[in-house]
Amino acid sequence: MTHAPTAGGTQTDVAGDLDALGVEVDSSSRRLAEYSYDASNYRIRPVAVVFPRDADDVARTVSYCHRHRIPLIPRGGGTSMGGNAIGPGIVMDLSRHMNRVLSVDTETGTAVAESGIVLTTLAAQARSATDGRLTFAPDPSSASRATLGGAIGNDACGNHSVRHGRTTDHVEELFLVTADGQRLTATRHGVEATDPTDEAAAERAAELTRRLSDLAAQHMAILRTDLETIPRQVSGYHLAKLLPENGFDVARALVGSEGTCAVVVGARVRLVPVAASPLLICVGYPTVSDAARDIPAILPYAPSAVEGIDRKIVATMAARRGRDTVSALPGVTDRDCTAWLFIDIDEQSAARKSETDVGATAKLLLDELRSQGRMIAGTTVPDPVARKTLWRVREDGAGLSSRLADPDDESVGADYESWPGWEDAAVAPERLADYLDDFTDLLDRHRLTGVMYGHFGAGCMHVRITFDLRSDEGRAVMDSFCTDAARLVVAHGGSLSGEHGDGRARSALLPIMYTPAMLSTFAEFKQIWDPQGTLNPGSIVDPPPITDDLALAGVPPRTWPTMFRLGVPDPSAPGAAPDGAHTAPPDPFVHAVQGCIGVGRCRSTSGGVMCPSYRATRDEKDSTRGRARVLQDMVRTAPDVETGWQSTDVAEALDLCLSCKACSTDCPTGVDMATYKSEFLHHHYRGRRRPMSHYSLGWMPAWLGVAGTLAPAINAALKSPLRRLAARTGGLDPRRSMPRFATRRARRDHVAALPPVTAATDTVLFVDSFTKAFRPHVATAAAEVLGSTGDTVGCSADNCCALTWISTGQLTHARKVLSRTAQNLDDGTDRPIVVPEPSCAAALRKDLPELVHTDAAHRVSSRVHSFADHLSRLVEAGWRPEGLPDAVTLQTHCHEHAVFGATTGAAVLQSLGVEVHTADGCCGVAGNFGFEQGHYEVSVAVAEHALAPALRTAPDRPVITDGFSCAMSVDHLAATDPAISSTGLHLAELLTRGATPRPPTATPTEPTHPEGA
Repeated sequence: MTHAPTAGGTQTDVAGDLDALGVEVDSSSRRLAEYSYDASNYRIRPVAVVFPRDADDVARTVSYCHRHRIPLIPRGGGTSMGGNAIGPGIVMDLSRHMNRVLSVDTETGTAVAESGIVLTTLAAQARSATDGRLTFAPDPSSASRATLGGAIGNDACGNHSVRHGRTTDHVEELFLVTADGQRLTATRHGVEATDPTDEAAAERAAELTRRLSDLAAQHMAILRTDLETIPRQVSGYHLAKLLPENGFDVARALVGSEGTCAVVVGARVRLVPVAASPLLICVGYPTVSDAARDIPAILPYAPSAVEGIDRKIVATMAARRGRDTVSALPGVTDRDCTAWLFIDIDEQSAARKSETDVGATAKLLLDELRSQGRMIAGTTVPDPVARKTLWRVREDGAGLSSRLADPDDESVGADYESWPGWEDAAVAPERLADYLDDFTDLLDRHRLTGVMYGHFGAGCMHVRITFDLRSDEGRAVMDSFCTDAARLVVAHGGSLSGEHGDGRARSALLPIMYTPAMLSTFAEFKQIWDPQGTLNPGSIVDPPPITDDLALAGVPPRTWPTMFRLGVPDPSAPGAAPDGAHTAPPDPFVHAVQGCIGVGRCRSTSGGVMCPSYRATRDEKDSTRGRARVLQDMVRTAPDVETGWQSTDVAEALDLCLSCKACSTDCPTGVDMATYKSEFLHHHYRGRRRPMSHYSLGWMPAWLGVAGTLAPAINAALKSPLRRLAARTGGLDPRRSMPRFATRRARRDHVAALPPVTAATDTVLFVDSFTKAFRPHVATAAAEVLGSTGDTVGCSADNCCALTWISTGQLTHARKVLSRTAQNLDDGTDRPIVVPEPSCAAALRKDLPELVHTDAAHRVSSRVHSFADHLSRLVEAGWRPEGLPDAVTLQTHCHEHAVFGATTGAAVLQSLGVEVHTADGCCGVAGNFGFEQGHYEVSVAVAEHALAPALRTAPDRPVITDGFSCAMSVDHLAATDPAISSTGLHLAELLTRGATPRPPTATPTEPTHPEGA
């Protein structure tokens, strides 16, 4: 289906007109690609994207669209799964600038905020302003990037809605810009002009009040009988709020209207008390239906949350982020346990049961559930860290379920994918179990698989389904299934949508749920507010078919040859398609880049490590999602593969990617943008001149030997006026502090003097290029620590991980280097290979087998450990150093976080009794990135997110920087900020203070491999 503005001229005209009005607008092809998608199945290319700075900008833009009859789509975090944040015409991103909390009133317990404020930010500022007493209640799983305006648009609910209800229940006033550009305020009792002196606005408010009052009076009967029949009836408009018994509540009638009636620029919202004694209870069940059948027994305890998840989601979290992330779940090792409930109780729950102790209330509940006979295992989780870790599993359900990864489940292949579309139905909680039984039968009849999770306590079920959206047959199956599913949920007295809204996914199915009279009333409500139909057309009223504008439809079935093995079987290989699918899996590269489904965790500014460039710029183009969307448009629209690889839009989108790898684990769907960037650069620059930094830094391992010989001269030059010229010549930024090269003598004393690898060696110490060239003393320290365990240590210093060639996309040479390294290290043993530099360790563990497709590469990869990762195994075996500090600041290394585990460094130090204060986030240097021209400002801004504040907070604590880039960032901060005087230490250096060497267990013999390993 092709969309275009109904009037208004060309795309260039629109952008130029808005720019002349003083509105920030972007109509570049790259920007349009980013905003052609949300978190739904749909793609519609807009004409332009607007970033208003205030309500006046909004009014100017809306008035312009009204005059020219151009569709306008308000957008917050872009996390809509129903397709209600995309559309033709102009997309208005309210999150970029309009994101302030304007006031918090402790007496009335309310807050006023702009619509672009992120929900977790609003909640945090409310707690801060009320000394931790009050917060904003709605907490959907996307709360760390979803906005207040988006929550109002969809009537979002969240994990604690069983206690606190929907966003509707917390709105006091909405500050609006109407479809004709008027500034109005919708209140709990009507509509008024935001500025009482604005006569035109006052007239419009009076007209709206009269027409809405007439609407309610004319349709009073069906508003009372057809709406608000269950707690999560979100589909359609909330017109029952206009009834006299509800006070003619226009503000709450507009909640859930999906931007189709007016643009919400801000709101006054009600705050709720913060629980003083929250306690999580986890209960395991044989099936999701068994879990649902216990809901009636749980609700009398007044829980604040009752959430459910499927085992496949748990297994995927364990595979992607480590088994320790789910180890606290009861029954997680029992294969008969396939579903869990997460139940939050607190002092209010205890009071309901006449108890004074929350723990005693939890015991009562667990005893009652055991008596029901369905649960397999249950436990309380009092530790707040463990509680937060487990809630992360539920919060990431949408992403985890879309790309499953369970090595123990043969039904989950590398090409597994599932999609939204019917992910938001709700029934009364007491009917949930029966509904799930029937829903499971419906999936089976259509030969589809669904991974289930959701708000069990509120009767709202989220499901990701294995629709085949690439073929006509598969889309027909989706259409048929969703139609049958709509009939099923209505038969159970339920709602098509329980919090995501109707959007493009469900609006066309509303005739199954509502009578023609009710649908006509919805249309009349829309027409009163938006007579020309320019606001978010296609949602709720006059929708297109649910199979129109699907993002996966029309993508050419081309092969994009790649150097990396991206994990998806060759589409031409024999093998049956999964149930419900009608085509072979797509090309591996296409499948990989389409892994982004838009949930937007990369747009979060707290928690995890990704995406450092977005945290620095707050621009969609610098998020993992934004880059993935541009890549998705590349594989969709390029006239041919070779032209696609030359895309300047993709090159621009990837420019500020730090290749930190964090997205490969922090992203719930496992999008690995560092790998995609490397692959793209390989093709993009084939046969073309590269940036100078690709030669100066990309080929660094090749010239470091000479640099060692000339170290004194080079180091002197780096302090002289020649430094700026040399930096610019090499494509580097002269403002960046440059490293000092180790002399030949230092390399000889610290590396060449280490014992070689022999047949008797227990542990291979792989001395990487960075350690050898800049920190050879770290090799000595690492060998000393490893030797203090009683193991014999042999040094391999003549091989390379090819990291700099990989990160600059010079993959042909990278493969040659890695092939040679794999051959040299593959010695027929399984002894560990320990690498002091985490990024090099990550390259050998992850990139080696993906670039070199040999058994030797896989064998070597499996033996590789970062220093901290290997040390944890020694500590578990009983090794203990002495003389460690009480506390340290640990710079979390991005590559180690991604490949060896999010808590690798912190866990080993904590197990040794050291208090660890982590700086969670990229250091900003990130290999080549921080040195390259054009990246300095972003690099420094990235360091300011976590590392720099941590150094200022505790200047006397030792700072652990296992990564050379991290150490360089600390050095640069110390050189440019008088408040920072820290120097980074490798973990091995810290431990040598307390490591007591013991005699080796065997006498070294001659090396068995001449090249060192």
